Amino acid sequence: MPTTSQSLSFPIQGDKQNSSFFNEYLGKLLEERDSLGISDMIHEIDAMMLTVEPGNSIEYIEELCLMSPYHYLVTLESESHWSHVLRIDMKTPDLIIREVKSDDTKGIFRSLNEIFPIGTSKPHSRYMGEILRVTDLHNVVKLQQRRGFQFFSQDDVRKLELPGNLAIVKPSPYTHNIVAYLEREPEEPRVYALGVSRVLNEAQQACETAKQQQNALGIAELILPVDHLATRIYSQNREVAILEWLSLSSYYYWGSFDIVDQNSSTNVTKSIHYKDEFHSPAKVFTANNTPYFVNHFKIFPSPTENFVRNYGPRLHHIALSVKAGNQQGMENIDFVVDAISTQGKSFLLDVIGSKDEGLKQIFSSASEHSSLIIEYVQRFGGFQGFFTKDNVAKLTHAAGIEEELLRMQAEAKNALSA
Repeated sequence: MPTTSQSLSFPIQGDKQNSSFFNEYLGKLLEERDSLGISDMIHEIDAMMLTVEPGNSIEYIEELCLMSPYHYLVTLESESHWSHVLRIDMKTPDLIIREVKSDDTKGIFRSLNEIFPIGTSKPHSRYMGEILRVTDLHNVVKLQQRRGFQFFSQDDVRKLELPGNLAIVKPSPYTHNIVAYLEREPEEPRVYALGVSRVLNEAQQACETAKQQQNALGIAELILPVDHLATRIYSQNREVAILEWLSLSSYYYWGSFDIVDQNSSTNVTKSIHYKDEFHSPAKVFTANNTPYFVNHFKIFPSPTENFVRNYGPRLHHIALSVKAGNQQGMENIDFVVDAISTQGKSFLLDVIGSKDEGLKQIFSSASEHSSLIIEYVQRFGGFQGFFTKDNVAKLTHAAGIEEELLRMQAEAKNALSA
């Protein structure tokens, strides 16, 4: 008999009022997940996958190697894609950056971009989803299919040029992300069965250049692994997106907070197996409190839903922790941001929060290569949360201003090409 993981034993945080539907099925789904043994067979996030435009992967590798602890490891080459694997170590998730070789490449992930104003301007650039480590792939897939989840066939996986040793759930109607399962014991290496494996000289050199910059700036030891992944979704999909993710993973519902000033809520899930987010990052879902078409009645701000309407439901930012402490009379997060800014990387606002509040945070500008934002977060005094209400309101507002500018630029570009 499988051991029960007690997925409902964690206290729920926050002030967001959920519906009776959510409360009922949160209990039912997690109890079922535990009783079937799914919670014990699904473990950490092993990797995160994203795609970029043709010709953008090397510059993006250099950007990430400067702004994060990731190192370039290897490239897997298939007929239509290069898949570059970036790694910190085997205790933290890999990052897989896929680049299409031709702008003419079609596929399901491109189609998820093309009906949105900014998404269509970069049709190949999007976060794809997570690979979860499992210990019994056959049974996990069988049980999840019984619960109604649909998987790509092996022929589909081959045509999509994704690793053949993954079982991949079809994109979520709520987040547009995929979830994939990889069978692996903790002591076994991560292997992605895809194409020809080789070290690409230009990718290796780009990473080495960035790491030399990190060391020269004195920030190489200050930027820590991924803390959380934040996805933005439509207001009406908030609860079902959370429940769907909990059904597909071994995460639990940590709680939800209303951000009234920005007409949104922030909703957090965490792994039942690992207290340390470095091992398996928290998954955060952000959604409007009201749908866009009623906002004009009270002149509500709507930066979260505006993002979704411009890009589609997708990952908004990857948050990295910053080591506790200070350098040259500055908190480490301020030191890191100042150093990275000297390399031409921009941020949406000044570092916000304080040591007294327990948390300091900042958003970078969206990457021109992936459209993803990097967040840095430094905690003080054992602070356990992911935000303060004042912080997240300021971050959301700043991101909304940049996204509105990007929307206008995309519309102008689309008009010229029409």
